[in-house]
Amino acid sequence: MTKRLILQPPSLPESVSFSGHETFILRYGWLKKAFDAVTDDPEAFSREGAIVTLGVGKNMVRSIRHWALVTGILKEEPGTRGLRLQPTNFGSLIFPTGGVDPFLEDTNSIWLLHWQICTNASRATTWVWAFSLLRGTEFTPTILRNMILGELEKRGMKAPTANTLKRDIECFVRSYVPVRSATLAEDTLDSPLSELRLIEQIGHDGLLSFRRGPKKTLADEIFAFCVLDFWNRQAGTRETLTFNEIAYGFCSPGSILKLDENSLVERLESLEKVTNGALLYADTAGLKQIYRRRAVVPESLFTSYFDYRLVCV
Repeated sequence: MTKRLILQPPSLPESVSFSGHETFILRYGWLKKAFDAVTDDPEAFSREGAIVTLGVGKNMVRSIRHWALVTGILKEEPGTRGLRLQPTNFGSLIFPTGGVDPFLEDTNSIWLLHWQICTNASRATTWVWAFSLLRGTEFTPTILRNMILGELEKRGMKAPTANTLKRDIECFVRSYVPVRSATLAEDTLDSPLSELRLIEQIGHDGLLSFRRGPKKTLADEIFAFCVLDFWNRQAGTRETLTFNEIAYGFCSPGSILKLDENSLVERLESLEKVTNGALLYADTAGLKQIYRRRAVVPESLFTSYFDYRLVCV
C-alpha cells in the first residue's frame, strides 16, 4: 500500500535567501543521510556531536540541513526555533530503508527534487528566479547577478553582499553543470541535479545555456504532478489554465522544466490519459487551455508512478 505523499507548501515570496548551502552543492547520499539522522534523533543537526553523527565537517553539516529543508524531505518542528527537525511525508516515501528510491536511482526522483527547490523562493531564491525570471536561453553569471539585483531593487528588498551573491550564483551553476575534471576530489563531485542536463556551459568564457527540449527522462505522471502543483499554488479555484501560464508563468512547468512549446503541447495532450480524464487539454479556435473536469490530488500522480515502477521491477 503506497504511503500518501504530501509535499510542503511552497515558500512565500516575501522572504529571500542567498545562503545556507555553505557553497556546497547537493550531493548524492546527503538527503538519505539527513533523513536517517533525523529519524533517529530530531535534534541530530543541533547537537554538538552532529559532525560525528553525520561524518562530515561543521560547514557541511549546515549544508546538508539546508538541502534537506530546501528539497522538502525534512521540515522544522513548530515552536523549536529550528532545533528539532522531522521527516515530511515526501521524505518518508522516498528515503527510508525500503523507500521507493532512497539512493536516487530513478531520475524522476531528481526531477521532483528540482521542482521542490525551484518553487522554494525563501530558501533558494537564486534557483527560483534563474529558472522563472531569466528570459532567453543564454546567460552568464553576471547577467544572472544583475537580474537578481534588479529584482531586489524592484521589490524594495536589501541586496546581499557582493561575495554572498557571487558564491550563491557559483553554487547554482555548479548544481546543474557537470564538473569537467578527471579528478575525484571531494569538491568536484557532481550534484544529482546535473543528471537533468538543464544547463550547459558554452565555451570557456562563462556563457551558459538552458537546454529546452522534450526531457525524455521525465515521466508523464511527474509532469502532471508539476502542472497540478503549479495550478493549485497559482490559481487553485479556477477551472481552466492557459497554455501561456503553463509555459511561461512564474514557477510554471514550462519555466522550471525547460520544455519547448512543442514538447509542452505533447505533454499536455497526455494529461487526459494520465489523470483518467480529470484534466483535458484543448486547442479551440486558437485558445489553448487545460480544463479541470474534476478534482485530482496532485500527489496521487507521483505515487502512481512509483507504484507502476515497482510493479515493473
